[in-house]
Amino acid sequence: MARGDDTDRALETKRERFVRLAESRTSNAIRAIRTIAKLGNKAQYEFAETDIRKIAGALTKEIEGMKTRMGDRGSKDQIEFKL
Repeated sequence: MARGDDTDRALETKRERFVRLAESRTSNAIRAIRTIAKLGNKAQYEFAETDIRKIAGALTKEIEGMKTRMGDRGSKDQIEFKL
Protein backbone atom coordinates (compact mmCIF):
# COMPACT_ATOMS: atom_id res chain seq x y z
CA MET A 1 0.00 0.00 0.00
CA ALA A 2 1.44 3.36 -1.00
CA ARG A 3 1.96 5.91 1.72
CA GLY A 4 -0.76 8.54 1.76
CA ASP A 5 -3.19 6.40 -0.20
CA ASP A 6 -6.24 7.12 1.95
CA THR A 7 -8.61 5.23 -0.35
CA ASP A 8 -6.84 1.89 0.15
CA ARG A 9 -6.54 2.42 3.92
CA ALA A 10 -10.22 3.29 4.18
CA LEU A 11 -11.06 -0.04 2.53
CA GLU A 12 -8.59 -1.97 4.69
CA THR A 13 -10.25 -4.54 6.98
CA LYS A 14 -9.52 -4.66 10.70
CA ARG A 15 -7.53 -7.87 10.12
CA GLU A 16 -5.47 -6.31 7.32
CA ARG A 17 -4.75 -3.26 9.48
CA PHE A 18 -3.74 -5.51 12.40
CA VAL A 19 -1.39 -7.56 10.20
CA ARG A 20 0.20 -4.46 8.65
CA LEU A 21 0.79 -2.78 11.99
CA ALA A 22 1.83 -5.97 13.83
CA GLU A 23 4.47 -6.76 11.21
CA SER A 24 5.86 -3.23 11.29
CA ARG A 25 5.84 -2.85 15.07
CA THR A 26 7.29 -6.32 15.69
CA SER A 27 10.09 -5.63 13.23
CA ASN A 28 10.82 -2.36 15.03
CA ALA A 29 10.88 -4.15 18.41
CA ILE A 30 13.26 -6.82 17.10
CA ARG A 31 15.53 -4.12 15.69
CA ALA A 32 15.51 -2.33 19.07
CA ILE A 33 16.38 -5.55 20.94
CA ARG A 34 19.28 -6.16 18.55
CA THR A 35 20.49 -2.63 19.26
CA ILE A 36 20.41 -3.37 22.99
CA ALA A 37 22.37 -6.58 22.34
CA LYS A 38 25.18 -4.52 20.81
CA LEU A 39 25.82 -3.19 24.32
CA GLY A 40 27.37 -6.60 24.98
CA ASN A 41 30.58 -5.47 23.24
CA LYS A 42 33.01 -5.65 26.17
CA ALA A 43 35.62 -3.71 24.20
CA GLN A 44 33.28 -0.70 24.21
CA TYR A 45 31.22 -1.03 27.37
CA GLU A 46 31.52 -2.13 30.97
CA PHE A 47 28.58 -3.91 32.56
CA ALA A 48 27.76 -6.48 35.19
CA GLU A 49 25.75 -9.68 35.07
CA THR A 50 23.13 -7.91 37.20
CA ASP A 51 22.73 -5.28 34.45
CA ILE A 52 22.03 -8.03 31.91
CA ARG A 53 19.47 -9.64 34.22
CA LYS A 54 17.72 -6.29 34.80
CA ILE A 55 17.49 -5.54 31.08
CA ALA A 56 16.29 -9.05 30.24
CA GLY A 57 13.81 -8.93 33.13
CA ALA A 58 12.36 -5.62 31.98
CA LEU A 59 11.93 -6.91 28.43
CA THR A 60 10.39 -10.17 29.63
CA LYS A 61 8.00 -8.30 31.94
CA GLU A 62 6.88 -6.10 29.05
CA ILE A 63 6.30 -9.13 26.79
CA GLU A 64 4.21 -10.78 29.51
CA GLY A 65 2.25 -7.53 29.87
CA MET A 66 1.68 -7.45 26.11
CA LYS A 67 0.29 -10.99 26.21
CA THR A 68 -2.06 -10.04 29.04
CA ARG A 69 -3.27 -6.83 27.36
CA MET A 70 -3.83 -8.54 24.04
CA GLY A 71 -5.51 -11.53 25.65
CA ASP A 72 -8.02 -9.86 27.93
CA ARG A 73 -7.76 -6.13 27.19
CA GLY A 74 -5.87 -5.25 30.36
CA SER A 75 -4.47 -1.88 31.31
CA LYS A 76 -1.85 0.15 29.48
CA ASP A 77 0.59 0.56 32.37
CA GLN A 78 3.72 2.48 31.48
CA ILE A 79 6.99 1.01 32.61
CA GLU A 80 10.05 3.20 32.97
CA PHE A 81 13.34 1.29 32.94
CA LYS A 82 16.35 2.35 35.01
CA LEU A 83 19.50 0.35 35.77
